[in-house]
Amino acid sequence: MRLLNLFGKRTKDPEPPENKGANEAEESAAYSGMRVEVTTFEGHLLFVAKLMELQGSKAELHQYSETGLPQEEGESLHVKIRGYNDHCQKAVYMEGVITPMPKHIWQVEELTVTQVANDRAFFRLSTNLDATATMFSGLEKGERPCKMLNISAGGACISSKYRYHKGDKFLLKVKMIEDRPESVLYCQVLRVIEKDDAPFEYGCQFLELTEDDQSKIVQNIFAVQRQKRVRPL
Repeated sequence: MRLLNLFGKRTKDPEPPENKGANEAEESAAYSGMRVEVTTFEGHLLFVAKLMELQGSKAELHQYSETGLPQEEGESLHVKIRGYNDHCQKAVYMEGVITPMPKHIWQVEELTVTQVANDRAFFRLSTNLDATATMFSGLEKGERPCKMLNISAGGACISSKYRYHKGDKFLLKVKMIEDRPESVLYCQVLRVIEKDDAPFEYGCQFLELTEDDQSKIVQNIFAVQRQKRVRPL
């Protein structure tokens, strides 16, 4: 783990002071505005935010989704923060201590990068919901039953006894919450997982999502997560 020196590539020789500031400013600009998901260390999604005002190991999180956290000033929480950096086209995993401020802003201190990886870094919520996949061409044309095993803001994993292939596109219909409308999501198969004596599993990404679409998916994820917390009690 290292303090957030952003891309923080260490060199054998120390950088001249006049270049160091310029490099850090350039790297800060690359991270600034990054959409991030904030979770507990147990894996519960807390809220979605934009990473702003990044300076060294300090920053601000400008929240733009709901949160189940009481926003009382002065109370701090150690969290995981992860997002996708378009500049290097990699996922950035971080940790930090957040403290609520007015107007849905959270101050971040002790910000560290724990990993930079080749994935999209979306929070995934495990589910086991009845769903349907509708293909408009090919051998599996038509509406077929399936199970949605998990969902994130960027995609879902489904299981089905029907055979699909990488690159296939279909409409996924699923009712995530009883008292909310059915979600209809345009998907493309990214990977196929074959299992002996078990349904196929398909890792899918959502296509043609607007910001409003992503926001609705995140809100549904929050609602399902709350239900899962309540049911065992």
